[in-house]
Formats: sequence, structure tokens, C-alpha cells
Amino acid sequence: MKIHDVDATKEFQEKIRGLRKYPKGKYVPKQYVSCWSEKDVIDNEIVDAFVIILRTRGCSWALKSSGKTEGFSKDARNSCWNSVASGCSMCGYINDAMIENVSDEDLFFQFSEAMKKFNDQKIVKIFTSGSFLDKSEVSEKLQEKICETLGKKTEKVIVESRPEFVNKEKLKKLKKLCALEIAVGLESANDNVLGYSINKGFTLKDYIRAAEIIKDICSLKTYILLKPPFLTEKEGIKDAINTVKIVGEYSSTISLNPVNIQKNTFVEFLWKRNEYRPPWLWSVVEVLKESKKLTDAHLMCSPTGGGTRRGAHNCGRCDQKILGDIQDFSLTQNLSVFDNLYCECKEEWLDMLEVEGFMQ
Repeated sequence: MKIHDVDATKEFQEKIRGLRKYPKGKYVPKQYVSCWSEKDVIDNEIVDAFVIILRTRGCSWALKSSGKTEGFSKDARNSCWNSVASGCSMCGYINDAMIENVSDEDLFFQFSEAMKKFNDQKIVKIFTSGSFLDKSEVSEKLQEKICETLGKKTEKVIVESRPEFVNKEKLKKLKKLCALEIAVGLESANDNVLGYSINKGFTLKDYIRAAEIIKDICSLKTYILLKPPFLTEKEGIKDAINTVKIVGEYSSTISLNPVNIQKNTFVEFLWKRNEYRPPWLWSVVEVLKESKKLTDAHLMCSPTGGGTRRGAHNCGRCDQKILGDIQDFSLTQNLSVFDNLYCECKEEWLDMLEVEGFMQ
């Protein structure tokens, strides 16, 4: 299947929407999604990070075509204005959302309950089903309250946002309260991939606008998607490397995210029809090795579902070894962890890269 065969307008978006199951009434508004501790890096030092996922109303892009177009390029404004409620083709995080509004009181209760498990980790990551900076998910008052609380407890705070919710005034306020990093999911620097494969709802120009604001005030982490739907494995590798080349000048950290099969998504629909396979772990290694030549940004990758059928995987025999090496590289940036890495399935991967374009 080729990217230009897809009509990624309302018909594509309606398909994405039709596959979703919006879980309204399923969850309790005082119940956070999850929290855990993991390893991360500050100033080349490996430290513990505490991750909290708050249960908000959900991503605006997945819930509705809002009239909010401030900060968007003309193309993205037209896309948002004419779009239907849909979201990104691979994203199933709306499955964990409330769908309806969550009060400041309930959201702060979620945060406070999760923080009972905080153990002086040097980084705290606050994630939602969408954008922390979207005031329809987390009010500006609560954004400030959470950042102020964390500023007294930890060395660094990381939150996520789509570019349309990034503005100077807001970031300057939050930066005064804590050492802040904003993570933005660009996914691809190719507008065709953003529009016709991912249905991202914004363009590279919109990312750059937000990135320039962020890097002048705090630090930027950029997410890159490996192997969006309709791209071959080889095209996915090239697209990810090209995206690293472009975002490197803006980003202090670049996170490579191999597609994983999330429930009720368009990618899952393709996967169930045997029309999509998650990327090989060999592809992950290839992108990391080539990207290290292109940027001084800290490169990292933590494949969700890695080693399973729904996540990035190889043959099954070498998966855990390679996943461990990817984690080691993400913490140390030492490419030598990939030296002498081999399994018989690497030949199958190399052959597939050469022939898959003829099989579409």
C-alpha cells in the first residue's frame, strides 16, 4: 500500500474515528492512569525519573475538531477547520481518557495520590492523554500549581504538548516555577507523512514555530515515529533519520518511538488485516546509529511493547538482548553497545528491505 493511494481527508479521518471506542463513563475522575519509576539522564548522569499519567478529558485532536487555530500555519488551520474528530492513526491513548471534563480538584487529587509514591526522583514526567499545556485538559491555574509543587521537590519536570498550545507567556510563567522540558510529538518532518499517514493535524512549520519558542525558554524533547503506516520498512528508516537531521538543531533530547499496535486505532485495523508489521528492532538500531552521526542531541528509545507481536520485534530469539542494548545506548550514548550484534534474522531483515517495495 502506498501513501499516495490514501485519501487522508474526511474519509480517512472518519475511518480513524469509527475504529475508536470512546470510554465515556468508564473511569472515576479521581483515578490517575498509572505511575512508575524509570531511568533517565540529566547532564550525562543516569538518574531515577518518576512518571505520572493523569486521566484528563483526553486529546483535543482526538475528541473534536476544535476551532482553535492560533499559532497554526495556513495549511494546518485549513486542515483543523475542515477535519472531523479523529486523532492520530496510531494513537490509542484516548482509551485511558475520561472523554468528559475533569475538574481541577479531581485532577490535583490524582496528582497528589500519585505523588504519595514519589521517592525523591530527580526527574518527574507528567503525561496526559493529550497535551498538558491544553487548558481544556489541564487548566492554566492547575498547570501552574503542579509545576510549583514539583519545582520544590525535583530537579526537572517534563510535560507533553502539541505545538498549537505552546506560547511564550505561558512557558515563561511555568519556567519560573520549575526546571521545565516540553516534549512535542512531531513524528515526521515530512508533511505528506504527517497528513496522509499519521493524520497529525499540524505541519512541520507549526512544529518549528513551537520549537523556536520552547528552546529560547526551556528545553525541548522531540518524539519521532519509526515506521508510520503506509511506509515500507526502508522508507520508515529513511524518514526517521531525515527527521532527526531536521529537529536536531532545536532539540536537547530526541526520542525515537517505534510504532506499537494500540487498541482501537487505524494501525491496529491494518495490522489485523496483515497489512502492517511493527518495525524490526534492527531498524531501531540502524536509525539510532545513523542519527548519532547527525546530531548532538541526546538520543533515546524505549520501545513500547518491544519484543512482542504488537511492538518492535525481530525473530524472538534476539529481541531481549537487542532491547537491553537499546536501553544501554539510551542512557550512555555509547554506540559500542551495538558492536558485534548479530542474529540469523538480520539477513532476513536485510533481504526484506530490498524486496518489500516490489511487494506493494
